[in-house]
Amino acid sequence: MTGFRGDLFDPFTLTVFAALFLMSFTVLSVFFFKLLQFSRLGVGKRSMAEKIIDTWLSGQAEAAMQQAAARQSVLSRVLHAVFTGLQARPGETAYAEELGRQTAIAELATLSDRMRALELAVQAAPMLGLLGTVIGMIDAFSVLAQSQSTADPAALAAGIWTALTTTAAGLAIALVAYFLANWLDARIERERNLIEVLVSAALHGRVGQTASAQART
Repeated sequence: MTGFRGDLFDPFTLTVFAALFLMSFTVLSVFFFKLLQFSRLGVGKRSMAEKIIDTWLSGQAEAAMQQAAARQSVLSRVLHAVFTGLQARPGETAYAEELGRQTAIAELATLSDRMRALELAVQAAPMLGLLGTVIGMIDAFSVLAQSQSTADPAALAAGIWTALTTTAAGLAIALVAYFLANWLDARIERERNLIEVLVSAALHGRVGQTASAQART
């Protein structure tokens, strides 16, 4: 193992930094990919799905089917599957619910694609940074042990600073990946909850509307 010996970064430290840079690039790439994917798949378009449900519950089944058939969002695609099941087998809500469930599973699996890369960065980046620090500290103290005279404090300080920089970089990458992953996970979880609510409304009606209908009768 080569010591610092005046060089700010030795080959081992440079390798760790290169790995951390690659990891940070991966984190940002995955994040922007997910943003584009969410936009393309229509994540979060609740108002559109609410209009489709209102149309369906008002008795305009064909109009609701046409709106859902546009498939412009995750929610509309799931509703289209439910409506298809209800029209194919009237009265068999279990069949329609199963079609909706299968479509929801496929949609949510697509939304969760590549999220594992962010979770991996959260766990691996600090360990990779710590590895760089350990290697750097070993290198710095190796220079101290081999010194025939009093070691230059400036040289040791530079070496230790270089070593600790890898840990700081690893922690920074892990924190960024953690917050990005949690934000994306929150959007996926919100979409999952909306799917459950809207499928239930399509199959059984809204609570408020059901109560109003009973009051009128």
